[in-house]
This record gives sequence, C-alpha cells and structure tokens, in this order.
Amino acid sequence: MNRYIIVLTKAILAGLLIGIAGTIYLTLDNKTVGAFLFGFGLLVICSNKLNLYTGKVGYIIDRKPNYLIDVLIIIIGNFIGTGLIALMVNLGGLLDVVEIAKQTVLHKLDHKPLETFMLAIGCGMLMYIGVDGYYKNKNDFGKVIIVVMAVAIFILAKFEHSIADMFYFMVSGTWNIKAFLYFIVMLLGNALGSVIINGLEKTVKRSEKIEENHITH
Repeated sequence: MNRYIIVLTKAILAGLLIGIAGTIYLTLDNKTVGAFLFGFGLLVICSNKLNLYTGKVGYIIDRKPNYLIDVLIIIIGNFIGTGLIALMVNLGGLLDVVEIAKQTVLHKLDHKPLETFMLAIGCGMLMYIGVDGYYKNKNDFGKVIIVVMAVAIFILAKFEHSIADMFYFMVSGTWNIKAFLYFIVMLLGNALGSVIINGLEKTVKRSEKIEENHITH
C-alpha cells in the first residue's frame, strides 16, 4: 500500500476518535469530567500510533522538508474523520449536542485572532508534552496519566485545539469564511506551541551534553 495512503488512513481514524471524544465532551454538563473523558481519544490515538495533526506537527523540526506533505495529508484525514462523526451526530438526531456545539463555536469566534493564536499555542505545547511523553515513558500507568492530564489541562484552560474545533465547526454547521480563517490561526498556533517545546527540549539536552563533556575533560 502507498505510504501516503497509510498516512491518510491513520489520520482519518484519528479524526474519528477526536470526533467521538468531542461528542462525549459536548454531551456532558460537567465539563471537568468531559475534559478527562476527552483524553480517551488521544490515548487510543497514541497507543495505536495514529496520525493526529497536533500530535505530529511538533516534529517538523526533526524531519526532512517532505514531512510537510505528511502533515498536510494528516490535516485532510483528520478533517474527513471528524466530518464523518459530525455527520453521524446530525443524522443521529443528537440535537442537544449540535446546539451546544453552536454555542461553543460562537464563543470561540468572539475571540480576537491574536487571542485565538495565543490559546492555540498553549494547546500545542500541551499536546506535544502529552504525545511525546507517552512515547518516552516506559511505564504504562505513566503513559496514561501524561496523556489524560495534558488533554484535561488544555481543555480546562480553554486552549484551542484545531482538530477538536474543526469537529465543533462541522457538527454545528457553522463553517464559514471567519471560521475557516480562525481554523488556520489555530493550526499555526498549535504548530508553534509544539515546535517551541520540542526546540526547548533539544536545547536543554544539547546544553547538558556540552556541560557533561566539559566536566569529563
């Protein structure tokens, strides 16, 4: 199978899981509980090595330029996956979910673009910490904790997750030019936040290695 088809398929599956997690979150009145249950989506994505934009974009500084093609395909796949769940919710008659999604989107679009960008940076940071921490942690319990906590924190902090917001836009039927432009701002913010944490980690490790070599010699 073509590598890009595999990338797309894994991205669609990741989108489906974010759509399901988003539906759970919108269904519950208790948003704290919803924030923790949302973590189920990212946990399954990580454990199955699926392709979620916010979990992959932070590694662009580690890869060759053609990795950007993968990232673009992942965005498309995430769009398809979240769109399928949005369609399912609407055809399933979950009107309460649709209505809450509309209110959620209206609130998000009330932010100024710079505010949205800053909130997206915060989410990007937490998503990189959660995903990278999952793969680096050798303890299964530790893997679960870091992923679930990273998701719960970004939701409760009201940071902006581009793919989750993509789902909210679609399930509420509020895709328009403004929503699309805000989505682009979220994508860029998530990317910058992820890259910042990745870059800082590498800087610290490089400094530590230089210090160790200095002490050794």
